[in-house]
Amino acid sequence: MLRFLVRRTAFGVVVMWLVASIVFAMYFIAPHNVARTLAGRQASAATVAAINHTLGLDRPIIVQYGSFLWRALHGNLGYSYANAEPVTTLIGQDLPVTASLVVGGALIWLVLGVSTGVLAATRPRSVTDRATTGLALLFYSMPTFLLGEILLFVLFFRLHLIGVDWFPGAGYVPFTQDPLQWARYLILPWLTIALVTAATYIRLTRGSMLDVMGEDYIRTARSKGIGEGRVIYRHGLRAALTPVVTQFGIDVGTLLGGAIVTENVFGLPGLGELAINSLTKQDLPTIIGLVLLASAFVVIANIIVDIVYSLLDARVRLS
Repeated sequence: MLRFLVRRTAFGVVVMWLVASIVFAMYFIAPHNVARTLAGRQASAATVAAINHTLGLDRPIIVQYGSFLWRALHGNLGYSYANAEPVTTLIGQDLPVTASLVVGGALIWLVLGVSTGVLAATRPRSVTDRATTGLALLFYSMPTFLLGEILLFVLFFRLHLIGVDWFPGAGYVPFTQDPLQWARYLILPWLTIALVTAATYIRLTRGSMLDVMGEDYIRTARSKGIGEGRVIYRHGLRAALTPVVTQFGIDVGTLLGGAIVTENVFGLPGLGELAINSLTKQDLPTIIGLVLLASAFVVIANIIVDIVYSLLDARVRLS
């Protein structure tokens, strides 16, 4: 286990270095004039030069690159061009919102997707199987923003017209301030992100379960008189979860970097909103910080997925 963690951590560091280098090249070597953008079109050449010197953009590229990597290695992502605040502070303010959205939505889509997929796989070609497959295809084909707008119209706008204010339309309340209001403001975003994502897990679980349930060891377990429930959930589902775990790690790692569409639809002040504002203002340090954060989440999620593999499948050994 220790050798595995050391090897995968080293590989993750290399990946992060490559991502950081590519992002640096894209935003600092590509032709553009950050100082002119910040100073405005009417600013004098002296003002532009002063901004370049303050930001260190007048130094050689290799010096800027080395300084950038050294600061990033020590957790310093620089200061935002837009408001002069540390990038880590901006990310720290918005990360709890995105994490709340992703964690709650992930629990819903995992339970819903896996349970529905097992139900469909254990009743192949039945009405239940066809209905769940059809619903999965419907939500899989539906854009996130469209489902969010539908939920807002039905569960917020229409209910509000008759005096029922169960579901807020936008906003966020921190968990530490009021846990009940925190969940109340997030229930519609949770449903939006969960219903769209659960469709993938229904299809993955169903397909994997159908493959596993035809294996010899499943037939052997049934011939020994083991109960059907134990055969399905202890022997079948455990082996069938491998592709589900892979997809789950990718989805959670990616969404933690910013669920841009869902946050925008429901007005959540998370990393997605920060990313849009940073792109609009060409706030390069913040953009780079968000890219590195998203990459770190994906790397960590993949390490966790490999560890879970060894717990689900006895044939997998971490070495």
